[in-house]
Amino acid sequence: MLTRFNKPSPKISFLCQSSDVGVIAEPRPAKSALPDWFRKIAPIDLEHVGARDNGITIKRCMPFLDALSTGWILPLAAEVRLEIKDGGETVDYGWEFDRTMVSNHSQHQITGHPSTPRPPCKFHNYWAIRTAPGWSCLFVPPLNRPNGVFEAVAGIVDTDSYSAHIHFPFFPIGPDGVHIIEKGTPLVQVFPFRRADAAIEGEVRAETMEEANERKRVYRNTIAGSGWYRKFARAKR
Repeated sequence: MLTRFNKPSPKISFLCQSSDVGVIAEPRPAKSALPDWFRKIAPIDLEHVGARDNGITIKRCMPFLDALSTGWILPLAAEVRLEIKDGGETVDYGWEFDRTMVSNHSQHQITGHPSTPRPPCKFHNYWAIRTAPGWSCLFVPPLNRPNGVFEAVAGIVDTDSYSAHIHFPFFPIGPDGVHIIEKGTPLVQVFPFRRADAAIEGEVRAETMEEANERKRVYRNTIAGSGWYRKFARAKR
């Protein structure tokens, strides 16, 4: 008799020092940390929209929602003050927390970057991130969550072997003035991925007639409404 064992799902772990538990903001699944502006979007009053508008808000756009709710949100550990001056060329910062929250990179490290002359800064993170063997993490600015003050720099880390704290470079993008970045503000969105899957081969060619017909059918079903993408395209995953 054969016994079938379920293989455990890959897991991502966020680890902190015991003294930080309950003190620094905790990572959360992105789907449980939707921004307030998104939650507050109200249904459209069809009596006050154009004839071509079906009244569907961005809440029903599955590509947008999937980007917003996939992965994990890694937050700012404690409140930080950023003072942006001289059109963004000068940045001062401060905090009341008992650990370093922000530091600087050197301008020469980003010579030629389009964000210059805004200085490259770095948020300090106090969560160690671990993944299963063969798995890495993609860190990007939180998708569809612009904050108007800073933007993190995207990067990939092999979190199956690099267990030290990962700090996050960013550029100040806000207007001149003092900006209070609250504890728990999303810094980056984290997407664990298996490195073997990232090595997929690609091809560039003309589509076949069958592929063209499929593309047209999918598009017509999508614009016909009734949540076709939600019901059928995603169900294939």
